[in-house]
Amino acid sequence: MNHSDTAPAPAAAPEKGVRHILFPYAGEDGFLTGTLSFVEHALGAGEAVVVAVSGPREQLMREALAGAGTGDRVSFLDTGELGSNPGRLIPGWQAWIGKVAEAGRPVRAISENRWTGRTVAETAELRYHEWLLNRAFAESPVWWLLCPFDTGTVPGGTLEVLERCHPLVLGPDGPVPGLGYAEGPYAFEVLGDPSDPDEELAFASGGLAAVREQVTACAARYGLTGDRLRDLLLAATEVAANSIKYAGGGTLRTWAEEARVVCEFRDGGYIEDPMAGRLRPTMDQVGGRGLWLVQQMCDLVQIRTSPENGTVVRLTMGAAAG
Repeated sequence: MNHSDTAPAPAAAPEKGVRHILFPYAGEDGFLTGTLSFVEHALGAGEAVVVAVSGPREQLMREALAGAGTGDRVSFLDTGELGSNPGRLIPGWQAWIGKVAEAGRPVRAISENRWTGRTVAETAELRYHEWLLNRAFAESPVWWLLCPFDTGTVPGGTLEVLERCHPLVLGPDGPVPGLGYAEGPYAFEVLGDPSDPDEELAFASGGLAAVREQVTACAARYGLTGDRLRDLLLAATEVAANSIKYAGGGTLRTWAEEARVVCEFRDGGYIEDPMAGRLRPTMDQVGGRGLWLVQQMCDLVQIRTSPENGTVVRLTMGAAAG
């Protein structure tokens, strides 16, 4: 089959930003039909191609591209090195796309996120990540991102959420405007209730030691030790310090959930920038590094913030790397 017959190259691209394309598919044949067509058009136009898909899907693509004699012209990335935290994906793409684009060639990328085997909280943050991609790259040079989505294996309701996050959908004749796309605001899932939380700790100026003591005590009960406890303590201290600096203090609750330690901070402040902590700080940047470091140290970071209700930050850390 000539895959290029099934999905012609998209029409004129915008002057800047990411062309974010949702590709719902079913089965291996459906996956290869769409992705190989996308790659063929990119290579035919002299564009660079970057692929980040799961192990089995990566093998399928490598074999198909090798058979077509184009495998050496496609770069494959391992997003698994970033861990389970979706908050690390955007800076990863910033680095990868920036490196490829240095050669002056337009870039097309394929990214299939891992949806199975995740917790409910991780799945919710991965959905939010897809929405944030549009904002993160709104001012970047034009590049294309195709997001394959296996409709037969992913959590229920996820496709509807992703349709809201993708301006384009890959159809039989190429990308078309997504009818479900909405620029925002993003409709967050409600955070689940804590399971048997510790007594609530109120903290303010001078209270960081008490915060660390409560986090350490909870971690000890659930076997979180060593470097991972150290990272959680650093992250918790950073969040608590921000609460003290910008909101005068807040409250802390800790508990275990699915063999992971959770630390929840609440205060009356408001984080206006939805990209806070999601973009790699620049060398000359003043401030704004705290939440970035928190994202790098924890298995999952959930932030819910509004002027009316204040801010909730949940940090999750397992005994082993996620």
